[in-house]
Amino acid sequence: MDAGHIVEDRSAANSNGTNILFLTSSPRRDTSYSNLVGMRVLRELRQVYPGATVTIRDLARNPLPHIDDDFVTATRSIAGPRSERQRAQVERSDDLIDELVGSEVVVIAASMINFGIPSTLKAWFDHIVRPGRTFDYSGGGSQGLLRGRRAILVLARGGIYSAGPLRSFEHDESYLRSVLEFIGITDVQTILIEGMGLGPDFAERAVDAAMRRAGAVAGVLAPA
Repeated sequence: MDAGHIVEDRSAANSNGTNILFLTSSPRRDTSYSNLVGMRVLRELRQVYPGATVTIRDLARNPLPHIDDDFVTATRSIAGPRSERQRAQVERSDDLIDELVGSEVVVIAASMINFGIPSTLKAWFDHIVRPGRTFDYSGGGSQGLLRGRRAILVLARGGIYSAGPLRSFEHDESYLRSVLEFIGITDVQTILIEGMGLGPDFAERAVDAAMRRAGAVAGVLAPA
C-alpha cells in the first residue's frame, strides 16, 4: 500500500488486538466540524481500548480515483484483471478491503455535501463494496461478509435534516447505514452535528452536544 495515503498511530503494545479505522472526508480538513468531533471520538476510544492501533485515512487529502470501466471489468468479469492497469486497480481495492476487514471499529467522519456524502467517501465505498470480498450473492439476494464489526458515523450538516421540512433531503446517514448493512456492518451509532450554518451560537451548542455524545458512544463500545 502507498504509505502516502495512510497514517498509522500505534500506542502501547496492542494487547487487546483492537484495530480502529478512521475515515475522514471533509474538504474543510482542519476547520471541519466532522473532523473535530471525529478526533474526539478517537480520543474516547483510546480510553476504552488503550492498546488499540488507529489507522487514519484522509480521503480529502489523498482522494481515491473514481472507478471506471477497467475497474468494473477487473472486479466483475469472469476473466478478472488482464492489463497491468487493471491488476493495479484490483490490488488497490484489495488493500483497502484488507484494511477494513482487519478493523473491529470503523469511524466515518463526513460533512453533508448537496444532501449526501462527499464524493471522496463515495469513491472509497465503490472500491470496497465487491462481491466475494465484502458481500456475496446468494439464492435469496446478497449477504454481507463483514459481520461483527462496529461503526460510528460523525456527520456534520449546515441545516437541520433529522427532523422538520428538510428531512426528506437527508441522504448521508441513510446511505451510509444502508451500504454498511449491505456489507454486514449493522452495529452503527451516529453522532450528528446539525445546524452549523444557523449562526455561531447554534453551531457552538451543536458541537458541545456532539462532543458529549462522543464519550457516550465510546462507552457503548466498551468491551464486556
